[in-house]
Formats: sequence, structure tokens, C-alpha cells
Amino acid sequence: MASDKRIKVTLECTECKRRNYITKKSKVNDRERIELNKYCRFDRKHTMHKETR
Repeated sequence: MASDKRIKVTLECTECKRRNYITKKSKVNDRERIELNKYCRFDRKHTMHKETR
């Protein structure tokens, strides 16, 4: 199935530790955990967000 290659992941802010975003990633191309610079509405600034399991 095509849906097996893309999975849902939750992104957690590294500063406030809240889970702000849900996104999809390719299980084939991105094996390790992703890190994105996203806007945190609780800190009101851009912070690094890491993938949680």
C-alpha cells in the first residue's frame, strides 16, 4: 500500500516540551528522527522541534 511508506509523526518543541505539530514523513527516505525549525505559539518565537515517537 502507498500509505505504508508515509507515516504520521508528532513534533515537540525543545524549549517548552509541548507537542505542537503533526506532520507526515517518508519512512523510506528519512530513517532517523527529523528536526525542523518551527514557530512555537507558547514561546512566541521560532524554535527547534524534534520528532517524538
